[in-house]
Amino acid sequence: MMKLASRLDRIEPFYVMEFAKAAAELARSPACAASPMIFLNIGEPDFTAPPAVQAAAEQALRAGRTQYTDAAGLPALRQRIAQWYGERYDLDIAPRRIMVTAGASAALQLACLALVERGDEVLLPDPSYPCNRHFVAAADGVPMPLPAGPEMRYQLSATGVEAAWSAATRGVLLASPSNPTGTSIAADEMSRIVDVVRARGGFTLVDEIYLGLSYDERYGHSALMHGDDVVSINSFSKYFNMTGWRLGWLVVPETLVAPIEKLAQNLYICASAVAQHAALACFDSESIAIYEQRRAEFRARRDFIVPALEAIGLPVPVLPDGAFYAWADCTRHAASSWDFAGDVLQRAHVAITPGRDFGHASAEHFVRFSYANSMAHLEEAVERIGRLLAAST
Repeated sequence: MMKLASRLDRIEPFYVMEFAKAAAELARSPACAASPMIFLNIGEPDFTAPPAVQAAAEQALRAGRTQYTDAAGLPALRQRIAQWYGERYDLDIAPRRIMVTAGASAALQLACLALVERGDEVLLPDPSYPCNRHFVAAADGVPMPLPAGPEMRYQLSATGVEAAWSAATRGVLLASPSNPTGTSIAADEMSRIVDVVRARGGFTLVDEIYLGLSYDERYGHSALMHGDDVVSINSFSKYFNMTGWRLGWLVVPETLVAPIEKLAQNLYICASAVAQHAALACFDSESIAIYEQRRAEFRARRDFIVPALEAIGLPVPVLPDGAFYAWADCTRHAASSWDFAGDVLQRAHVAITPGRDFGHASAEHFVRFSYANSMAHLEEAVERIGRLLAAST
């Protein structure tokens, strides 16, 4: 047999996607004919790119603007992203520090490859998005999840980082707002974390792909406000509704610009030219108005689903302040979130995500609901699950 690289042993299966495949297969079966599947499992907006973005893509195709771009991205797009930071977050970010990538996944890969040596430990919260720890492992680093409960808003603290730091620790990988919890790190706590890491010569990586979908002024800030040495990962997928376009970006210190560009040149040359030309239209006033209307819709969905879940016995210990996820405790109904999600899938025809992927401390007690679906579907899903739980008691 062909010998596989040992690093694959450190990459766990992505159970979210396995569960999604099972849900899609069941949805196509006769069992769902009378009761169609409702998908609350995938973190993908049910909105598509606004008309101006679609038109910009069509225009780029017609004009033949499909050639390679600079590995760091179109200069005009880097400039426009920098301008957006100034307009929305009052931050002065030099366009040169912005590296356009093939999605946030490529951004995370580039950052980890540039900063993580073999055996370096990187601190992350538990629960957190599983691929984040796998990017560390793929760079031959050692992800070190630290249990973070509801009293910590499922996030790391400066004192926790300081206590866990060892001679092998290289940095932290945070997410604010977070997947799967939708919770963010307060500005003062983020500042303290950055100070702790900086004092030890480490790096602070912050996944901010849901930053645009913040619903609380206390948390709607970028970690970039805490210094030019913070590395931020962002994306056009969530707030900008361009998931399949595979376009993201990094904001890096000046010293990382050339190394990241070198890696990008070698690993994938550049992000999609058509997606980049289209993304310029994301920042038009008409597009921003649409995005803000959609953000308000996501907030309305959150305000419905959290109390609705609690009413049927699925409490959400911390109100999500961003993204489009509710992290609900299912221990009243099952010892295993995998079994609970499977039962809901088979009997209520609602696809949700078991907590297995997201950590090891207590994630098995939770399921993730994605409210990136219509209000009508959310209402129907809660009603179905409520009937199922009532019949089981």
